[in-house]
Amino acid sequence: HTSTSVAVPIAVDVRGASTITGFPVATLNGWRTKGGGPPFAKINKSVRYRVVDLEKWMADRVVSSTAEVA
Repeated sequence: HTSTSVAVPIAVDVRGASTITGFPVATLNGWRTKGGGPPFAKINKSVRYRVVDLEKWMADRVVSSTAEVA
């Protein structure tokens, strides 16, 4: 039995955030401009999303029916 571990990054770029959330890069870019998307960090000209923030943002929007408001 061999175990392999995969390093999970603490932050990803917009393409990584797109992969994690399933939202297109263009949608994430729009949300950064208009608001309403997941929190992000701006470091110089780089945008990074903390994986923990993406997971929390998605979890905060879980509902049981379309009648619920996240």
